[in-house]
Amino acid sequence: MIDHLGVQVADVEASLAFYVRTFAALGLREAMRHPVGGSFAVGIAGADGFPHLWLSPAGGAETREIHLALSAPDRAAVDAVHEAARAAGAGVLHPPREWPEYHPGYYAVFLRDLDGHNVEAVCHR
Repeated sequence: MIDHLGVQVADVEASLAFYVRTFAALGLREAMRHPVGGSFAVGIAGADGFPHLWLSPAGGAETREIHLALSAPDRAAVDAVHEAARAAGAGVLHPPREWPEYHPGYYAVFLRDLDGHNVEAVCHR
């Protein structure tokens, strides 16, 4: 249903580095960028190469938390995201585990990104 999602961040370059490094096991990479004012917007793609996630400069202070869940191909990828987040010093809200209250097989890790948003890597198998 969702074609792409844009998230405004305080520091595009720092957020790009966080997402690409932390979610490397999911195949996230920079796909394209274009100028926006004195900064830029960057499209992040997964395995299909299409920039489904966009980071752009925030126009002001954000006061609402966004929850963003990224698909993982398997549980090992979720675990790898967790390890990358810990190595980078990212806040881990919930370490990887199965969440049967969502549905059987829902395996996820929940993290805080650089702007305080709740980001998740999830495998539904």
